[in-house]
Amino acid sequence: MISTQAEIHRWTAQEIEKLVLASNSKVAVFDCDGTLWSGDSGVGFMNWSMAQGMVSRSTCDWIDTRYRSYLAGKVSEVDICAEMVQIYAGLREQELRDAAVQYVSEFVPAHVFSEMAALVAKLRQAGVEIWAVSSTNKWVVAEGARQFGIPADRILAAETSVVDGLLTSEILDVPTDEGKAASLARAGLAHPDAAFGNSIHDLQMLEAARLAFPVNPSPGLMEAAAKNGWGYFLPHEIESLETVVAGEPKK
Repeated sequence: MISTQAEIHRWTAQEIEKLVLASNSKVAVFDCDGTLWSGDSGVGFMNWSMAQGMVSRSTCDWIDTRYRSYLAGKVSEVDICAEMVQIYAGLREQELRDAAVQYVSEFVPAHVFSEMAALVAKLRQAGVEIWAVSSTNKWVVAEGARQFGIPADRILAAETSVVDGLLTSEILDVPTDEGKAASLARAGLAHPDAAFGNSIHDLQMLEAARLAFPVNPSPGLMEAAAKNGWGYFLPHEIESLETVVAGEPKK
């Protein structure tokens, strides 16, 4: 094992705030699940929407099998993230948007990291341009990010095309792993001033930024942080907050 938490500096909320604000950043990009709030809203919304009858039984069975294969390492991250959006093909976009509003309002606010919310608010007050970059369903991310004051035109997330108001299965983007850096580059942000992420799937985005800020890092990202000489930040809620998937405590 290359690193442990003891080998790299853990920033306090005051330290990370000071570092970011003193950096004179013009653009800051944030992952969402695990970085701005706890839990996996992509999986949570998928399970919730299936329970709501938004997806056919055959499609539910198919995506359940695919997700189990993903957990077993037989389906890639980019493929499962794409498929978790494609299952809504044929629905009206407004229906998915309305469902995302309901899901997020019920399950996300209680799990927002208060220190990250405060940091984003201070960056916005300082005139920093804030972007959200996530492999989760874009309609869910848009609603969650809206609570941080991040507008829809600054969200890069997993999405399919919409034709005549209907969702299709045509993938437009799945920002994960190197795809996060690629999505930012297409948006003209190949090297943002500051980047925040929690998992190894955020690594390329963090490496592309002038300043990298691992937040609530996974073991893989913690090792990468040690290699790169980065510190990390652990929100105080993470030590007592239960991760929630589809509104139920994760077993």
